[in-house]
Amino acid sequence: MGHRNEGTASAENEATDRLQRVTQAMARLKVDALPRNYELFHEALFGHDPALARDVTSLAPNPPQHVLDRIGLAYRLTGHCGLIEEKSCVEAARVLSGAAEEMSAAIREKQAFVSAMETLLRAIREDRDRGVEDLLADVDFLQSSAAELLRSESRAEQALKAGLDRLDTAERATRAAKAAILRDRLTGLPNRIAFANRLESLYESGALPRGTALLIADIDGFAAVNRDYGTEAGNRILKRLAAILRKSIKKNDFVARIGADEFAFLFADVDDAAARTIAGRIHDSVENGLVFATADGEDNGALGLSIGIALSDDAESAQHLTARAEQALAAAKVDPRAPIACFAPGVAGRRAA
Repeated sequence: MGHRNEGTASAENEATDRLQRVTQAMARLKVDALPRNYELFHEALFGHDPALARDVTSLAPNPPQHVLDRIGLAYRLTGHCGLIEEKSCVEAARVLSGAAEEMSAAIREKQAFVSAMETLLRAIREDRDRGVEDLLADVDFLQSSAAELLRSESRAEQALKAGLDRLDTAERATRAAKAAILRDRLTGLPNRIAFANRLESLYESGALPRGTALLIADIDGFAAVNRDYGTEAGNRILKRLAAILRKSIKKNDFVARIGADEFAFLFADVDDAAARTIAGRIHDSVENGLVFATADGEDNGALGLSIGIALSDDAESAQHLTARAEQALAAAKVDPRAPIACFAPGVAGRRAA
């Protein structure tokens, strides 16, 4: 209990320290205390994207909000991508309002033309002695009204077409933003949000899903790589790993980056033996393909991979399945000679040992 309390206190202290550093950095630049700005500065200070860090640290004091938003959008931060959907809704309302005004104007022109026609016909019926000049004047008036009616309808049509084009552009931007929210910036893989959505969808029917395996993999010693060679070297390794993982799965399988050096896989229609075989294939692909060199160009060897497996057959929820896979991963990391572990009731006990 004491160890757990110490760990909790340490995590809370770290979170408080990070919040203070983010707040101080924003205060120095006089940045508004908006949630999306906190996210931007947190990623710049504690994320693993040197380019984002450079863009933020190069800002002059009092940066305009649109400049901050442009940076956030460029790096597909969740809070900033949400702005696109918000702006799309505003744009849609503006377009519909403009189209409604143009249509109302066209309807008024049409009503005025019809009224003029009715007035002229009534005058002709009531005054059969009207002269030719009067009739010609009335015809000229009708022609002028008809021309204005056509112009009004043309303006309404053009406004509607332009509005539809703007709505289409806004809709494409919204779809792109939503896709970006579900995509890891660095590797291009689905991210933790996409993984959670995919996992939850397995339980939507209310029945326990059968024959699905969740694998959670962790790169062994990756923190040391970042520490010894820098985050840019670590990022290159992660990109290379993502390419390897994509090639290791089939079209209907799923892989996501769910942590700094943690990845999750979902495989359908597999049993325990098949899941172990798949995990072994992924492990071998990474060990054989994920090598890196030191600054002097010498090969520093391959990075290892630990994998935890859990099957969905008796997992009551997405959270339950994830917890089992994480327990299995913890057991796999205990013994480097057995880097793959499948959840079983005794896994937690082996982890403690």
